[in-house]
Amino acid sequence: MTGGSVLTPSGGLPEGPEKRQAVEAMFDRLAPGYDRMNRIISLGRDTRWRRRTVQSLGLPRGSLVLDLACGTGDLCRELVDAGYRPLGIDFATRMLDLARERTDAPLVRGDAQAMPLHDGAVDGVVCGFALRNFVDVRAVFDECARILRPGGRFVALDAAVPEHAVMRAGNTVWFRGAVPLLGRILARDAEAYRYLPRSTAYLPPPSVLLGQLHAAGFAGAARRTMTGGSVQLISGTRV
Repeated sequence: MTGGSVLTPSGGLPEGPEKRQAVEAMFDRLAPGYDRMNRIISLGRDTRWRRRTVQSLGLPRGSLVLDLACGTGDLCRELVDAGYRPLGIDFATRMLDLARERTDAPLVRGDAQAMPLHDGAVDGVVCGFALRNFVDVRAVFDECARILRPGGRFVALDAAVPEHAVMRAGNTVWFRGAVPLLGRILARDAEAYRYLPRSTAYLPPPSVLLGQLHAAGFAGAARRTMTGGSVQLISGTRV
């Protein structure tokens, strides 16, 4: 597999260092039309999901909040609107270039497993649709615990597979059928939009995911779903 391909030669999902390289290359490639495709794929609901993510922080106005894997800065802008001070980190250079055009938040290029921040440096961490793209989610939870002050909040928004059979069938038709087709037509990148729906397979079952968050040092680890179970919010408070 080359850095330009986000699926293995057999059509499977990459692992380890190959995954990191492939995902970075994919997001650099998708950056120019990424926001527009998000609006289309989510049927316009993604703005509401991000607003719910920021509301779930429950921190005082003026708190410093890291947007982990900030992409083009959508969550940074939501944080500003909610009265927070945002800081963005991402490893995709072209995503950061676009974010710098769209937000005044400080932005740095960095690795989610080794962030260039001091211990206890931030009051909150938000993360939008990125957990499944990390090589090691548990290591990312550990790193978020390190940079959060005691009492700080972590909230991650990500895709999910609905538990209800009818909703699961609809989710499959849309995300496994229509989304790759739209990706091929509108973004001219069918492979990336085949990968993105399938990448939910990287996430462990909800109980395991919450257990990992708890083991990393977060109390009150909780999960809520939205849009028929197709989207999930994972949250916890740093002990």
